Amino acid sequence: MRIARSATLILAGLLLSLSALAVPKVIKKVPPEFPAEAANKGVNKGSVKAKITIEADGKVSAVEIVEAEPKRLFDNAVKQALMEWRFEAGEKTTHEVKLVFQNED
Repeated sequence: MRIARSATLILAGLLLSLSALAVPKVIKKVPPEFPAEAANKGVNKGSVKAKITIEADGKVSAVEIVEAEPKRLFDNAVKQALMEWRFEAGEKTTHEVKLVFQNED
């Protein structure tokens, strides 16, 4: 059962990571849902930095959590959402993104 939660997602930055190439343009962003587990634990904010692998066709093929606060609470939501992101086609590259959660309930 999915619990709908009102959350604000701030894309704090698409940071150049392991590649010297220009940051690819995001053409589809899917915001992660605020996890019910976090709300049930009384956690109303957090952040996750993830390394994403972007294939030449613009699809995300891998998501690795680099750091998270609090640890592991938002990881699954971030992985699921980032796998749905799409970028302009180009060369295969790796970048980091930081997602910040704020529950507005």
